[in-house]
Amino acid sequence: MRISPYKKTGWVLMIFCICLLTGCTEQKQYYEESGTVFRTLYRIKYESPVLLTEKIDAELQAFNLSLNPFNPNSIIAKVNNNEPVEVDDWFIDVFNKSREVYENSNGVFDPTAAPMINLWGFGFSKMDSITPQMVDSIKEFVGYDKVRLEGRTILKEDPRIMFNFSAIAKGYASDVIARLLEREGVKNYMVDIGGEIAMKGVNQHGDCWRIGINKPEDDNSAVSHGIEEIVQPCKACGVATSGDYRNYYIKDGRKYAHTIDPRTGYPAGQSILSATILAEDCMTADAYATACMAMGLSEAKEMAEKLSTIEYFIIYADEDGRQQVAYSPGMLSFLPNRQTLGILENP
Repeated sequence: MRISPYKKTGWVLMIFCICLLTGCTEQKQYYEESGTVFRTLYRIKYESPVLLTEKIDAELQAFNLSLNPFNPNSIIAKVNNNEPVEVDDWFIDVFNKSREVYENSNGVFDPTAAPMINLWGFGFSKMDSITPQMVDSIKEFVGYDKVRLEGRTILKEDPRIMFNFSAIAKGYASDVIARLLEREGVKNYMVDIGGEIAMKGVNQHGDCWRIGINKPEDDNSAVSHGIEEIVQPCKACGVATSGDYRNYYIKDGRKYAHTIDPRTGYPAGQSILSATILAEDCMTADAYATACMAMGLSEAKEMAEKLSTIEYFIIYADEDGRQQVAYSPGMLSFLPNRQTLGILENP
């Protein structure tokens, strides 16, 4: 049967109109990915017309080969073993950001301090067995001022110096996956790697992403997961929380977080139980959250208030051992619960 040119044109126009009304492209939907990287869990939610599992996995595996110190084939492992190797762009980004935070925190944030942390181990039962001589012997090869980057080569003053970027790499990995999603045209996403989060846009309900800050619990069983506060930035940013409140010790009736101050080589003895930082990117948030834990409330607030690009929410124990909070003035606009309750001033 022949179809007249007029009828054929009519069918084409009809199909065109249907495409305009219903869309002939793939419809976007929200997907969720989960797994492990860097010995920690990750969860990624994003809106896309297609599933991006393979691309996300490939990016995480490539990142793993750069900055995972537990992978003997990684770039960082070769740097630690003093093998000849050129570092990649990811390593350079983390190295330079670590330098920035090291300087801004007066040396509290130090990715070369892992041997010192290992000396103390978990808990503080070793308090009487660790001598000043043992601490001093390790301090000889701890210090970010003892390393430098020339081109793509890391130079060390002492070959025993080792890097561990665990306090910044998870945050950066979240940024790396966020960039991948944006290259794929994704505008709404939340990337959570080990609790360090990069986000943009809205969730599947059309609401801004909401991030919970865990409530410090009295027991260290890690069973309870109450929420102390909700952070809802409603903008592209990174949010990271560092907390040792489930790994603490008690001295004179007061709690202290399990954190080593690399400047002294001894437990920091600070009252901060949890530090949450909001920044333009998750790598920055992750690093400064870690730095706050060893600095103490006064020093942490002083550092943060000098930096216009970060906001903080800190949970700490006061002189009587009671939990209190402190937050930057700019953080209040991201705390919907406190706005609802009419808490307009920082206690």
